[in-house]
Amino acid sequence: MAGLTSLALLEGVWTLDRRIRHDDGQEDVFEGEATFTRSGPRLVQEEVGWLRPARGGEPLRATRRYIWSREGDRIDIAFADMRPFHSVPAKVASPSTIYLCPPDRYEVAYDFSALPDWRSIWRVEGPRKAYEMSNVFRRQRA
Repeated sequence: MAGLTSLALLEGVWTLDRRIRHDDGQEDVFEGEATFTRSGPRLVQEEVGWLRPARGGEPLRATRRYIWSREGDRIDIAFADMRPFHSVPAKVASPSTIYLCPPDRYEVAYDFSALPDWRSIWRVEGPRKAYEMSNVFRRQRA
């Protein structure tokens, strides 16, 4: 697979399994769905599910929203309010990049080599953050 050649490949509903492994060994678990919906030339990614904290307690309802767009040979991901988040090259099976939000550092590696299923792994470091977040997206329906 040549990577993410078109945003249309992401349209639809995905099962999302997220594991957040903290450097102390504890692991939070998020299980839910990610829906990618066309909005003009962009895709809106909406996640909804339940986060089970490693420290215990009741599961928490969790949501996220991002905006994906394609500009030439680049895929841009923005926050819900359209502030830029990060970009990766299109047509690359395993693109990666770094997003700096001082004092924190976010490094992401995507893996689109097994589309329609795909994954991302985030390494997050900062004065109060130290974890790896692994996300697995499995196609439910287009």
